[in-house]
Amino acid sequence: MDSVQKKLMDFIENSPTAFHTVAGIRERLMEGGYVELFENRDWELTAPGKYFVVRNGSALMAFHLPKGEIRGYMLYAAHSDSPCLKLKEEPEQKAAEYYTRLRVEKYGGMICSTWLDRPLSLAGRIVVQTPDGVASRLVHIDRDLLLIPSVAIHMERNVNDGKAFNPNVDMLPLYASAEPKTSLRSLIAREAGVEEADILATDLYVYSRTPAALWGGDGEFLSAPRLDDLQCAFAGLEGLIAAQPKDSAAVLCIFDNEEVGSGTKQGADSNFLEQVLYRISASLGKRPEAHMALLSNSFMVSADNGHAVHPNHPEFADGGDRPRMNGGVVIKWNAAQRYTTDAMSAGIFADLCKRAGVPVQRYTNRPDLPGGGTLGNI
Repeated sequence: MDSVQKKLMDFIENSPTAFHTVAGIRERLMEGGYVELFENRDWELTAPGKYFVVRNGSALMAFHLPKGEIRGYMLYAAHSDSPCLKLKEEPEQKAAEYYTRLRVEKYGGMICSTWLDRPLSLAGRIVVQTPDGVASRLVHIDRDLLLIPSVAIHMERNVNDGKAFNPNVDMLPLYASAEPKTSLRSLIAREAGVEEADILATDLYVYSRTPAALWGGDGEFLSAPRLDDLQCAFAGLEGLIAAQPKDSAAVLCIFDNEEVGSGTKQGADSNFLEQVLYRISASLGKRPEAHMALLSNSFMVSADNGHAVHPNHPEFADGGDRPRMNGGVVIKWNAAQRYTTDAMSAGIFADLCKRAGVPVQRYTNRPDLPGGGTLGNI
């Protein structure tokens, strides 16, 4: 295992939710000399300079300003969230007389079967009452806490013939016996170091405890929960820290809620990026017209996961574009413009990869199988 693989795996292990992802990125940036800004305060920027701002605890913009005049913005965008199960506000529910299970709902396009019969736990944030007002606290119950049990083959003989999962029945995690000694709310309060009565509201998610792993005959494959899109968030962070911008500002954009359409105040469809770039330009003394010119001279890489050809189902891949694992970075194309790619952006990106010695592959969906979109086009 090389150092980059180890750092990526550690990054994923420490990022069970979008809130923890952004908290980890924030800590890393501060170690690298980046200064934290706040949306509700004035910004006084100097060039050169390194800064970042967080919104909602789950989205982040970081930027490195070069010395002298800037010609534009070089942006890299990824997202902090992954498909999972979100805990409801009053989650505990008695089941079959003998058990306590948790009420949850699906978040994003998850594959339900992959969540069954494996150790799970809870993480996220809670909002609490403090002497100074309302405050947010991170929660990460770092132990095996939950499990979603499947039904034995003897009782569901046709389970291997295709199963439709009912999220209100099949996807509810088992927490404890019917009368648990420790209620879930008290456990959450203890983990957060607060009084149970002070908890006002929660944003808690079920996450998989399966660790990241290298595997294969030569250790050539890496698998992990939340690889979509944490590997791209990690790559963007590493790139920003290593960047030495010359005449453009380097900008890292980590959005939340891509898995559910990006239509939140911290998603790609919000004003977060627009406001951050405007405030950078304004702080550097740029008039609105000059700011618009900077935007026109900017470039964004929208980084998300792509599909390699499947070893057992190659028929799902397009006949001409069949990326393989470890074959290089993938440029994704879509006629309906679900990605940011057009001939100009693809040409510029391919040229950059060629200069860096990075192999490039291309991906399109099979015409009769529409794929997912991502945040870049939004």
